[in-house]
Amino acid sequence: MTDSIRSDAVLARLDGMAAELGELYRDVHAHPELSMHEHRTASIAAERLRTAGYDVTTGIGGTGVVGVLANGDGPTIMLRADMDALPVEEATGLPYASTATATDPDGNEVAVMHACGHDMHVTWLAGATALLAGAPDAWQGTVLAVFQPAEETAQGAQAMIDDGLFDRFPKPQVILGQHVMPAPAGAIGYRPGTTQAAADSLEVRLFGRGAHGSMPESSVDPVVMAAATVLRLQTIVSREIAASQAAVVTIGALQAGTKDNVIPDEALLRINVRTFDEQVRTRVLDAIRRIVEAEAAASNAPRPPQITTTEHYPLTVNDPEQTARVAAALRHHFGHDRVHELASPYSASEDFGSFGTQWGVPSVFWYVGGTDAETYRTAQEAGRVAEDIPTNHNPRFAPVIHPTLETGVQAMTVAALDALAS
Repeated sequence: MTDSIRSDAVLARLDGMAAELGELYRDVHAHPELSMHEHRTASIAAERLRTAGYDVTTGIGGTGVVGVLANGDGPTIMLRADMDALPVEEATGLPYASTATATDPDGNEVAVMHACGHDMHVTWLAGATALLAGAPDAWQGTVLAVFQPAEETAQGAQAMIDDGLFDRFPKPQVILGQHVMPAPAGAIGYRPGTTQAAADSLEVRLFGRGAHGSMPESSVDPVVMAAATVLRLQTIVSREIAASQAAVVTIGALQAGTKDNVIPDEALLRINVRTFDEQVRTRVLDAIRRIVEAEAAASNAPRPPQITTTEHYPLTVNDPEQTARVAAALRHHFGHDRVHELASPYSASEDFGSFGTQWGVPSVFWYVGGTDAETYRTAQEAGRVAEDIPTNHNPRFAPVIHPTLETGVQAMTVAALDALAS
């Protein structure tokens, strides 16, 4: 059976499934759940897999779901989707917009939204696994379907690994994943090698000595210390990283004090770092520590600062050989005009790479556009993509359902069939 015939046989049912998958997407979008609390979504994913004939295990790493479908001798492949949403208040105006709220890890009541497209990822994998199960004569091997929690907090992949994912399930020959992005719907982008940045989130506590606002000489002012630190941190990228390299250092929060005439005891900085090279990452993190400690010393702080890593995402690195295979299969199915190699990696980060790196398995991660193609073209021609096209994590981010849904299901299915044919 040729690749084209095999794909056609498996994908033949997609037209009849599209409306029902659209309903699944709208349902998951309207009922988002925060990281490590994806109980409803995990239940839906598990039921979908069971209905399709997969052997299902739930509760892996908290709310993770794994389905296994063995279909004779052949390769084992892993297909992954993430499930969690974000503490964002939706502003799309869609009829299926989320009105959900939840309690965040700090005990605050927050609005919750699928602002990064994980609802679409769940739908894609539900569709692809159903198609593969419905056409067993078109392939041989084993499909490992993984619905992962807590990508947004860099917890989920590691939680599943720590809960015995590698010991409890067959080792795949390749791991495949995809992500919806603010690009024209129906377009697919990929990149061999580094395709997404490493990310590190740091929490820095600066310690001063409080006093009355009228008596600054009695204080060690942590607000001034924090301000000086923030300004100095801006020099890392501009003065310590070569122009041929890349890094991002963002101070996302500076919190100190409660009243204008009270100098507080402490200040808090939350810092996010993105890098594309391990040596650059080490250099940036070392520079942050050096600057934070030096500014505290310069301010005569009563105690050294406290620096805590709160999140770490590894580099997402696509195996070149497997990426070439996936790209060829996608081009064969969609045509060269819809599948493009990206010129540079995304500065966004993912914990998808943890599976392949720690399991010693090649992995491939690619991107599917989710923005209405005409809307994107208009913005591009006006030079207003950044202003007019909502990005992931924006309150207005929501992929157009069609053809985004069909493209993602087809892409995952076609890539899976190619890998199963190896």
